[in-house]
Amino acid sequence: MSNTNLPLEQAPEEIKLAVDLIYLLESNEIAPEIALAALKIVQQDIERKLQTQQA
Repeated sequence: MSNTNLPLEQAPEEIKLAVDLIYLLESNEIAPEIALAALKIVQQDIERKLQTQQA
């Protein structure tokens, strides 16, 4: 990843989404352990959906 500072509006979509998710987790004071566990569940769900679409 580059060290160039881009405005968020020009950032890739995955960066924008990551920033939004971090804000959501922090503003709701979600414990880091809970956030990571939830993100693993989300990742598994999305990976299953991708496999279904590719089948």
